[in-house]
Amino acid sequence: MSIDAIEIRLARPDDAHAIADVHDAAWRNAYRGVIPGRELERLVERRGAKWWRYAIDRKTRIVVMSFGGVIAGYATYGRNRAASLPYQGEIFELYLRPEYQGVGLGKRLFNAVRRDLSGHDVKGMVIWALADNQRACDFYQRLGGVKVDAMVERFGDSKLQKVAFGWAA
Repeated sequence: MSIDAIEIRLARPDDAHAIADVHDAAWRNAYRGVIPGRELERLVERRGAKWWRYAIDRKTRIVVMSFGGVIAGYATYGRNRAASLPYQGEIFELYLRPEYQGVGLGKRLFNAVRRDLSGHDVKGMVIWALADNQRACDFYQRLGGVKVDAMVERFGDSKLQKVAFGWAA
């Protein structure tokens, strides 16, 4: 019998290519038809391995989830950037490769990040999602997130609504 191990750990510089691959696959899957094609391509292309290696070297808080030795997802997080919201922490990004979605791995990654933030005395947490990304919005609501704010973000000539989901301390 074979049991694949799931590991969640801080990203290392040698993870940069794998994180870039996850980012590429997850963003194309989540945002094709939501973010205009040209803008989506530009956003995906700017986040190559070099970008991720630089972020890791700068000590950006990035964790990866590996499943059977393959990087299946990642999350970036830290202090909340929206001073108007009463949450100290924020998950900036949480993405899984499409083939790893829907089986509970996202919830495990989310919970690991939430525990890490809490362990650093960060009270409460917020996550922003595009309102048209219904799968992400449903995911955050199933995890207990409550809609606490909304704003509009521009992608090229398009304006898309973003929704903030919050979790109290």
